[in-house]
Amino acid sequence: MPRFNANLTMLFTEVPVLQRFAHARKAGFEAVEFLFPYEFEKDAVKQALSENGLKQVLFNLPAGDWTAGERGNAIFPDRIDEFRRGVASAIEYAEALGCRQINCLSGVALQEQEVEVLHTTFIANLRYASGELKKHGIRLLIEPINHYDIPGFFLNTVEQADAIINEVGSDNLFIQYDLYHQQRTRGELIATYQRFKSRIAHIQLADNPGRNEPGTGEINYDFVFAALDAAGYDGWIGCEYKPKTTTEEGLGWLQRAEKARAA
Repeated sequence: MPRFNANLTMLFTEVPVLQRFAHARKAGFEAVEFLFPYEFEKDAVKQALSENGLKQVLFNLPAGDWTAGERGNAIFPDRIDEFRRGVASAIEYAEALGCRQINCLSGVALQEQEVEVLHTTFIANLRYASGELKKHGIRLLIEPINHYDIPGFFLNTVEQADAIINEVGSDNLFIQYDLYHQQRTRGELIATYQRFKSRIAHIQLADNPGRNEPGTGEINYDFVFAALDAAGYDGWIGCEYKPKTTTEEGLGWLQRAEKARAA
């Protein structure tokens, strides 16, 4: 049975990041994820988790200069050393925070770059990262992202992610399945999950259009949650959406989902 965790990059943004842990706990969440912990001391994040009885279920590998529009560095042949340093840093944080999953954002390809070179670099970097993380009992994830929100993002579909995992050949590489991105690219949310569920280790959600909370758009989340339950998904579902008003005012969907599950 899936459990919901709060994405602190997107939720409770009215307060500073380290204060969002307490808000998540008060709202009923038992776990959190966020993009990057690296701007904070490991002990400060660990303390925020401990004080609020929360579990850290996911964060990303370092992904380049985020403010400049970079969304990962795993595909660039001239940045392999930077990528490997990021893997080492991620392992340090994961060990300190008790986090067993790390997501790798591929990066945004530039038009003049050869796709085959980017692909080969991505495969090599994933082999390295999945192997290093496995030594510490940490799973590596890759996330398909729609090309409307991030034009040029190298990894767009679950099918592409599955083929990459086959090529990498690691038993420690999985898919982060974001229902919002899937809806924007190909739909078929549950059918796609059923096809690739052995490789899906984490799920994220948001409604479409708008990337707001469930119930504000076209996705029938009552059906989706019931279908994931029926399919045996028992991992976390990260709430990676932009609240339409405030986070607290938009949590009615979560209360309804928990009530339906208990019925």
